Amino acid sequence: MGYLNNSIVTVDAILTRAGREALARGDGSFRITQFALADDEIDYTSYDPTDPRGSAFYGSAIENMPLLEAFPDETQAMKYLLTTLPRGSSKIPVVDLGVSVISLGQGSSVAITPNTLNYLGGTQTYESSGYVATISDVRLFNTVNGVGINTANAANLNSTGTVGAQISKTVIGTTINLTATTVNSIFPSGINQLATSLTVIGRDSGARATVPVLINKNSNS
Repeated sequence: MGYLNNSIVTVDAILTRAGREALARGDGSFRITQFALADDEIDYTSYDPTDPRGSAFYGSAIENMPLLEAFPDETQAMKYLLTTLPRGSSKIPVVDLGVSVISLGQGSSVAITPNTLNYLGGTQTYESSGYVATISDVRLFNTVNGVGINTANAANLNSTGTVGAQISKTVIGTTINLTATTVNSIFPSGINQLATSLTVIGRDSGARATVPVLINKNSNS
């Protein structure tokens, strides 16, 4: 990971294999139809309304901050998405998972049904497009899936199985189902608890919440 030269306008992207194939064809099939914006690198405390040079320079420190190169770790990239809220909104939407920590024994399951607070003027607490949920270490689970959203993209993510590698897994749904691993060998000698995290993002609001997930060896709670 590195920094971009922000003195010029730059588009820096990482393409999937399918994207590279479409771009290589050169027949116009490579089209960007959706995108998201984020301001992860920005430190807004650097805005200085006391700058003696005048109002044109109040945000100069922010404008000169380095920008990160694109990188494919969805648990770290674009954590602070920019969203458009309805006119008159006075509060930022917040995802509520109903728990501050998820603790599971081996083979135990939990269903997480997120709600979004301060959403659509408080008249609705669920998001019609559902939620994107990312578990940081999929090795710790027998199953991770989402239910409630019936789109091709959601079905593709939710049908992907675990592979025994220390990688993340992302699913889509209105409810996220987790079942802890029953494999003992994943626990190092003398270690009876493993930790990872669950990040849930509202697909309509962009609000996110992250909670720790604890897997307890030979425990039912």
